[in-house]
Amino acid sequence: MKEPQINLRDYEYTLPEDRIAKYPLEKRDDSKLLHYKAGNITHHRFYNLPDLLEEGMLLVYNDTKVIPARLIFQRETGAKIEIFLLAPVSPSTVIPEIMLAKHPVSWETMIGNAKKWKDGEILKGRVQHLGKEIILEAKLLDRDRKLVEFSWSPFDVAFVDIVESSGEVPLPPYLNRKAEEEDKSRYQTVYSKKEGAVAAPTAGLHFTEEVFSAIRKKGVKESEVTLHVSAGTFQPIKVDKVQEHPMHSEQIHLQRSVIEKCLEQEGKTVAVGTTSVRSLESLYWYGVKLIENKGEEFFVEKLFPYETREVLPTKKEALQAVLDLMDSTGQTEIMGSTEIFIFPGYQFQMIEGLITNFHQPGTTLVLLIAAMIGKDWEFVYQEALEKDYRFLSYGDSSLLWFD
Repeated sequence: MKEPQINLRDYEYTLPEDRIAKYPLEKRDDSKLLHYKAGNITHHRFYNLPDLLEEGMLLVYNDTKVIPARLIFQRETGAKIEIFLLAPVSPSTVIPEIMLAKHPVSWETMIGNAKKWKDGEILKGRVQHLGKEIILEAKLLDRDRKLVEFSWSPFDVAFVDIVESSGEVPLPPYLNRKAEEEDKSRYQTVYSKKEGAVAAPTAGLHFTEEVFSAIRKKGVKESEVTLHVSAGTFQPIKVDKVQEHPMHSEQIHLQRSVIEKCLEQEGKTVAVGTTSVRSLESLYWYGVKLIENKGEEFFVEKLFPYETREVLPTKKEALQAVLDLMDSTGQTEIMGSTEIFIFPGYQFQMIEGLITNFHQPGTTLVLLIAAMIGKDWEFVYQEALEKDYRFLSYGDSSLLWFD
């Protein structure tokens, strides 16, 4: 696979402010669903999704759960300091482990009003958890890295309980509004399980139990991956050469069962959201690294897929390499991270279809869509604008296929 030359201006479009959905619909599956296949577009509602899928297809979704990652502290002077959790640092960089910690933890963060936070000053807050008052403290360890240590007393509750009880929902910045009570449930998929994301896998926000029931009756198979979505997903591309964009890294957790299902899958695989795409494609490239004897660490560098190779392993060869490693080490789950960068010229290995929302212009997410359906991404987005679709996280959805 060769890196193509990409002009970012080719992936821009005009998104009027009034087309950005500031609030979710009352009913999740009432959202519009644009169906693209072989150059043709039809329009539906999301509750029609089962009619557009076929028996034997495999639907893969991301079961990460959004944590209320915005922590607000007030200095004695009255100034408010907002700390946004980005990535865990200590005592572990593994999100599930640090969320269950019952002792001080440190995170890389974004800090609002950081100039007001003096070196050595400890910020204090009071948290109510199950009728008990907990004192939460924040200490700035490294101003340049924005590294913050959190401690609390008593220590008989986990950090995840502290965050769930005191944090605010981390709505995307382009919504330009504060989180409200409704966002606690609506900015979360109905199948979310594993805490750690600071942004929702928004393609999944449209699913309801009724939709799942109809999908199962259709004979569509399901599996789940876990990719903890990072704030980097909103990061705009600011470089002339797209490939030099500092792609964000995100943690992935995969059960053996999803690898086995993908290995056995004969029909089409449909990813729910770009995070599921990143997880599945990264799984393939991890298998390639094992075949090429490039180490057992599960980490996919952003441009690894574009390295020159005479022959690419098949999907089954790559997945079998992962399973062989798991057999030799006794693992039932693999954990790793990926900064895979999918842009036009990329050769998809794991999926044939994608359910996704409509994304911001000139972003890595639009590049991913263009990698799937080529220049028809413009046709799809123009049609969505003309048909009054709602855009971005709380907006409408699409089902895209490529041959």
